[in-house]
Amino acid sequence: MKLSKRRILLLALCITVLCSLLVVVPLLTHHEPNLQNAIANAIDFLEDTQEPYALLWLDVIYRRFGITEFADALQRYDQMLTEHPEEASLLRVFRCIADYDNPLQAEDLQAVSLPSDIIIVHALYCDQLGLPSDYSKMLDRAASQGGYHLTHVLLAWIWVQENGCELALPNGFIDEVYHANAAIINSDPMTVDDLKLEAAAFLYLAGQGGLVDDSFVERVILSQNDDGSWGHSSDDQEAEYWHWHSTILGLLLLLHVEFPADSYPPVLDSAST
Repeated sequence: MKLSKRRILLLALCITVLCSLLVVVPLLTHHEPNLQNAIANAIDFLEDTQEPYALLWLDVIYRRFGITEFADALQRYDQMLTEHPEEASLLRVFRCIADYDNPLQAEDLQAVSLPSDIIIVHALYCDQLGLPSDYSKMLDRAASQGGYHLTHVLLAWIWVQENGCELALPNGFIDEVYHANAAIINSDPMTVDDLKLEAAAFLYLAGQGGLVDDSFVERVILSQNDDGSWGHSSDDQEAEYWHWHSTILGLLLLLHVEFPADSYPPVLDSAST
């Protein structure tokens, strides 16, 4: 049976429409980034963590956003402190983030050895111990190195302000630090890694979230692992560190996006006493 030209054209049109639907329907059903789900999944992932430094940041998140799943974070941190006496000095140093009356021992500060940690510890205790006379130069050198040195300069500046410490810096230095951190993200907002998460989270901590590209936030949500985490882990200890570290930063970032405010409770407990 021969088909008329009209029927052939109608059949061709139907085939074209069907092919178009096969392309369009997946696009219509593509899942949009769901901020609330991403936050809930990250909370579930972190709720039972036993990583001490993660627990300190969970205490920050509890005080800042009232996430009740983390209400006992400091108590669990103290339990980790008693279970790891070989790390007690360093754990006591950073415990000050969550407790201004932290019982620091004289030799504890000697346990801080990483240059980026030394910078933030000076800021952490600046209201009690003062700042080194060359601290502004230390910040300048660290910022010029980029990477995690730069992000830690931003965190140090946040803590210097929260502790009410005086620090003379060159004109425009802090604005340069803000924009340099933003450049880490915005030069390629479609990829997500631990450094970019840290830069974004710290910018939001500093009240500079407007510098973070919106497309990066969407990409963060879409790149979340099925278990609610970011990053990757394995049996390797260093890989496991980056796994929880990225997840803390991702959650901190998304909570600021979900709950925008003109002001928040401070990161440091010392600033609220």
